[in-house]
Amino acid sequence: MIRLGIDRVLDERIDLLRGRRVGLVASPNSADQHLISSVERLHEQPDVNLVALFGPEHGLRGSAQAGDPVSTTTDPNTGVPVYSLYGDTKKPTREMLAGVDVLLYDLQDGGVRFYTYLSTLVYVMQAAAENGVEVIVLDRPNPINGAAVEGTTLDPKYTSFVGIAPIPMRHGMTAGELAAFCNDALRIGCKLTVVPMEGWRRAMWYDETDLPFIPPSPNLPTLSALTVYPGTCLFEGTTLSEGRGTTKPFEYIGAPWIDAERLARDLSAPRLPGVLFRPVYFVPTFSKHQGETCGGVQVYVRERDNFRAVEVALHMLALVKASYPDEFAWRPPWSDGGHRPIDLLTGGTQVREHLDAGRPVSELIGAWQEGLDAFCEARAPFLLYRD
Repeated sequence: MIRLGIDRVLDERIDLLRGRRVGLVASPNSADQHLISSVERLHEQPDVNLVALFGPEHGLRGSAQAGDPVSTTTDPNTGVPVYSLYGDTKKPTREMLAGVDVLLYDLQDGGVRFYTYLSTLVYVMQAAAENGVEVIVLDRPNPINGAAVEGTTLDPKYTSFVGIAPIPMRHGMTAGELAAFCNDALRIGCKLTVVPMEGWRRAMWYDETDLPFIPPSPNLPTLSALTVYPGTCLFEGTTLSEGRGTTKPFEYIGAPWIDAERLARDLSAPRLPGVLFRPVYFVPTFSKHQGETCGGVQVYVRERDNFRAVEVALHMLALVKASYPDEFAWRPPWSDGGHRPIDLLTGGTQVREHLDAGRPVSELIGAWQEGLDAFCEARAPFLLYRD
């Protein structure tokens, strides 16, 4: 049985909150094992004075699509003000924190560097340090386990809201561990307390816990989507659809100019570990290629402990580039003078330049091992859980 940070702070460490004005950073995932929201639990606790709520990307109630700005409003259920951290500002302002003594962070991380809740965590800690507010992280599982690490480590020149910390694309840490690591590595200097879980082990996938699965965002509706997400999210940086607007976001990859049967056959030939490819045709209801019939594949994971999402996605990218050189393209920068989305997602130019040169994916994987080894050594003092 897993006991979450929200359970333990209310059952065992209420002294951390008693007599203090409390702000809560929350989303629809901020709930206990009985699906009671952390907002409700804190609001109904007589020893807690809940004075402010903060909503990240997708909002406190999760109704906003990816990239859509979130408004500041009042929560109709509690009457508590809800400040947006994905609108005019992504960082709590001095005015937002004026009546707050302690900020609780209770968001479900996605297990990857480019999942924006990690950036929200860093911004919250920075604002708290600047305004003399303590941060308490109520820890939750890494849904895709805390053992595997993959991908390139962020080049600081490519720091962005989808890459805030010098960690690999798949980091294998919980939010509490990340908070302690980033507080040190980024020299934030925040007064930080982590309320750890009880009963979680590093090798656990989310469905190996007794916790109900709540989609962490609108386009990650299932654990199978989260399993492939560390790799297939890279297709956001290309002209291919990453399956947004379908029933299988991040599991369906394709474009109107792709021969689905050919792509599935060619991807299956190398027999990549733990994965099969099914030819599919789909019509996105929004996002890239909206209303168009796309050919592509479903990335179907058979053995998730042997599956390496980033490596598989790189093989997919290399094959599509080689097979459709006239149609495939990297998406341009989101703003004038900015970096390409693929470079922000991968944390530098290494991946794009390597694939553009037509060099083997195996060389790229070998090149990032030194960075992974260094990261694993650096993160070791901040790990809270063992197997």
